[in-house]
Amino acid sequence: MTAFTEGQSDPTVQPVPASVVRQVDAADSTLQNPQRAVIALGSNLGNRLETIQGAIDALEDTPGVRVKAVSPVYETEPWGVRPDSQPSYFNAVIVLRTTLPPSSLLERAHAVEEAFHRVRDERWGPRTIDVDIVAYADEVSDDPTLTLPHPRAHERAFVLAPWNDVEPEAQLPGHGLVAQLLDAVSRDGVAPRADLELQLPE
Repeated sequence: MTAFTEGQSDPTVQPVPASVVRQVDAADSTLQNPQRAVIALGSNLGNRLETIQGAIDALEDTPGVRVKAVSPVYETEPWGVRPDSQPSYFNAVIVLRTTLPPSSLLERAHAVEEAFHRVRDERWGPRTIDVDIVAYADEVSDDPTLTLPHPRAHERAFVLAPWNDVEPEAQLPGHGLVAQLLDAVSRDGVAPRADLELQLPE
């Protein structure tokens, strides 16, 4: 808060609330022309909450990345398989600012998955962590290596619900308002976990 010491000594200047300071913190000055990106995180093996928090912290530790918002936690039934065939997921969404291009951000996402021993034996198999790029700025691309926005995000309540919690006015490029997309999909098997909390990195 030392950036405000001089201003606060002037009685005509009102102190800036800490919450506002957090949103415009000095770390942003290290990013030149940053882009906004939305990342979905999911885990259904091991200590799910601890793993997701570890992935968030690892992304924050990435040069050129600043995590700006962390959603509430949702518990969801596994996607694409019978609900009783594997453990339920914890899911969350983070919003970040980054100077990394999409390809480099994808490489970092895969590196984080590997660090937490993500195994890709089967498409809908259980996993310690998923780190998916949902959206990057307003980019729309059908590149098979990284399709933007994520090709199934608009139909997944476990992505839309936490994203809507942190960005109620957000839009999914090419699809429209996240809130409207959420209203159009089923929330069956997607439950908020108010007893759990992820931390925004300091």
